[in-house]
Amino acid sequence: MIGTGAISRMHARVYRKIGYELTVCTDTHEATGRRFAEEHGARFVRGYEEVCRHAQVDYVDVCTFPDFRLEPVEICAVAGKHVQVQKPISTNLETARRMIETARAAGILLGVVSQHRFDDASLFVSQALAAGRLGKLLELDGYTKWYRSAEYYARPIKGSWRTEGGGALMNQAIHQVDMLRWLGGPVKQLFAFWQLGAVHRIESEDVVNAVVEYASGATGVIQASTAFQPGYPERIEIHGSLGTAVITGDKLTTWDVEDDSGDPAPVSSQVASGASDPMAISMEPFERQFLDFGDAIRQGRKPRVAGEEGYQALEVVDAVYRSCRTGQKVVL
Repeated sequence: MIGTGAISRMHARVYRKIGYELTVCTDTHEATGRRFAEEHGARFVRGYEEVCRHAQVDYVDVCTFPDFRLEPVEICAVAGKHVQVQKPISTNLETARRMIETARAAGILLGVVSQHRFDDASLFVSQALAAGRLGKLLELDGYTKWYRSAEYYARPIKGSWRTEGGGALMNQAIHQVDMLRWLGGPVKQLFAFWQLGAVHRIESEDVVNAVVEYASGATGVIQASTAFQPGYPERIEIHGSLGTAVITGDKLTTWDVEDDSGDPAPVSSQVASGASDPMAISMEPFERQFLDFGDAIRQGRKPRVAGEEGYQALEVVDAVYRSCRTGQKVVL
């Protein structure tokens, strides 16, 4: 594991539960890294290069800020190690493309953590859409109206363009962007507005809104914020000619479909969300994604969320930012 911050601890707990061995870790802050290693039974090393080349490593889990992605992929490509990176895949499309091309040329797998694709709710809706249970897609909306405190953004790198690649859209709502792209298909064009540092002392956006047209002809909106107190569970709303599905947090909270005769919908009101606490999220979808990545390595197949899928989500985020900067519609 490269990086031993908060999300790394979540990953480590998941690895222990599913029976994966966390062998070696590193962090630029040595004391933090050594505490993490002791807590999780790993060996601490001083450089990411040693992690990527370690003889006992099958794959490397990169849990750093998104400006550090290509470097471990390049070393893993030479060492023949597979790589999984925390979302987003990168801060920019050029680096993401180089990551994908490097992994492909070396024959290693590149995965991107997007655990909400493995929620029961999203799996059900994906299958239902494929079966045509919602009819013709009309509208797909994503809302991430969260709150993050001033303390969350206390470090200057938080919300910065260089290190994090953006604000609420890039770092919080990218999960919903990925879900919309997965469930709704390619985006044809969009138009967006943002507010830079509306509430927080950051250089990027903590409020952004986009109007989207999908290649299918469906339309929708994407709203993302970390400025709305006290923070509300994220939602994906999908409207088709036969009915509506709403995913709130990690659960399907609405399934209103005309004359539906398919498998019963797993509707629930017990929602887990990182709306105000980044760690108030379920471990189960992480377990499913990490097991899928391990199975992909064993079977020599593409993981369900590979570098290409991470690129597609970043492509939409990049288009939103370009529209905000130029005041123009962006065609993808």
